[in-house]
Amino acid sequence: MPSQPIQTTVIGSYPFPAWLEHATTHLDQFGAADLEEMIDDAVTIAVQDQVSAGLDVITDGEQTRLDFNLSFYGFIEGIERETISPRRWGPPAHDQRGKHRIVNTLRAPRGLGVVEEYQRLKRLAPAGPILKASIPGPYTLSGRLLSNDTYTDRYAVTEALMPFVQRELEGLVAAGCQEITVDEPSMSCYAYREDTKRFVDIFNRTVQPVVGKCRLSTHLCFGNYKGHPVGYRRIAPMLPDFLDLQVDEVHVEMANREFAEIELISEFARNMDVAVGIIDVKSYYIETVEDVVARIRKCLEFIPAEKLSVAPDCGLSQTARWAAKRKLANMVAGAIQVRTEG
Repeated sequence: MPSQPIQTTVIGSYPFPAWLEHATTHLDQFGAADLEEMIDDAVTIAVQDQVSAGLDVITDGEQTRLDFNLSFYGFIEGIERETISPRRWGPPAHDQRGKHRIVNTLRAPRGLGVVEEYQRLKRLAPAGPILKASIPGPYTLSGRLLSNDTYTDRYAVTEALMPFVQRELEGLVAAGCQEITVDEPSMSCYAYREDTKRFVDIFNRTVQPVVGKCRLSTHLCFGNYKGHPVGYRRIAPMLPDFLDLQVDEVHVEMANREFAEIELISEFARNMDVAVGIIDVKSYYIETVEDVVARIRKCLEFIPAEKLSVAPDCGLSQTARWAAKRKLANMVAGAIQVRTEG
């Protein structure tokens, strides 16, 4: 269960500082020591913002990643990392996200880098907050890779990527990580049209090596690219099959959907804890403490406080830092008020 009732947490990503955004376009001007210092500084800032907000659970803000999963392709051999974008101009949306060709056997001899991220977080974070690592699951990770004669469809690519994710999960546990999120937003986005039992089988086989060895969660949302979702934004198609996911906690997107289907968190709560997204990362409306209190009380109509965590809908990487800081601070203040008032 969460460390306390109405635990406050985050999904994973956090905005880059402006100077880091600038630096990433000029990496050829930095030496190896400069880059390591830059990464440490960025993680330190992300940690400090989360600690200042008062969060119970923090991450490294995924400050070393491009998007929450795209950087992992740099660790995988057998990929021709030439971005193939079906549409390059016009309104920003998911169909502008590039894909990569598979040109050889997929391998990840150096791992995926998540263990190193966690070790850095552990070195830089203060005592007190729970430290969480996150990694995309193999189905979501497969989404930007084009199938070929060897890997004939997305599911074949998924199966090839699964051992890479499993080894990373085992490495995180060996490094002492006690809180891990396996992000599978592609499963929630496409639950309305794909075989949800197959999704559950993929997920459970992925996490099997670490079940019972850490607090394990998954994040299910409907996509966020330039503030736009991509999937059919309903939880109902995930049920009842997703209740069989072998996790301690499920993260669900609610705020951006105006808390549609909020009653369905009671279904998840039968089998697991639930982290409800009560902060809209796609809106620049700053939720007030009063908003947060009202939203938490709405959640408590369907789930007991000891099984409830509250979080933003999704990672905060595409929300301006000034807004992210205020949103998190108000989320924590609202949770504390509800805990205090009972």
